[in-house]
Amino acid sequence: MKAIILLGTLKKEGLSNTEVLSEFLAGYFKKQDIDCTIIKLVEHNILAGTYSDMGEGDDWPGILQQILAADIIVFATPIWWNNQSSEIQRVIERLDELHDEILEGKKSKLEGKVGGIVITGDSDGAQHIIANVSNFYNAVGMVLPPYASLSVLWEKQAKGEKPTREELLKKYEEDYASTAESMVKQMLRYLQKASS
Repeated sequence: MKAIILLGTLKKEGLSNTEVLSEFLAGYFKKQDIDCTIIKLVEHNILAGTYSDMGEGDDWPGILQQILAADIIVFATPIWWNNQSSEIQRVIERLDELHDEILEGKKSKLEGKVGGIVITGDSDGAQHIIANVSNFYNAVGMVLPPYASLSVLWEKQAKGEKPTREELLKKYEEDYASTAESMVKQMLRYLQKASS
């Protein structure tokens, strides 16, 4: 059983709230014996475009292979101007060719895979992102189970705030441990239903 978290932080360096929350969630996957990989998108050269391979220098084809090999796919994003980050939007754009195949009458390469959503921010915007990502998952044949999103909206995650990794993990563990555990169990349950 494999899970992949596509980490959409915009920070190449320094502490990322979304990265810490993704690592927190990955711990709950591991507790269920699910192999979990986090791909920090900003560290890769993902070219702009709507095809699976945009040519020389494009790191996306290798990432796509990991996505297709996973059973569970989680989009993890900070909130910027009420939307998912540009890194997660690029993932959606690069998966468009798979959607084109569905429109041509072919079976989706993502059909039956289970999706999840991780969001960090300081005030609002989570519901809008959940709606956007849910719509995308639905369009490509993925299942988003009930309770399969983990949103942490906290003023200490605001731009310019400097919480430590320890402060973030303490907050996540104290307030979101049961949510993370339920999310992983839900995705596992729906994955088992899809494969039976």
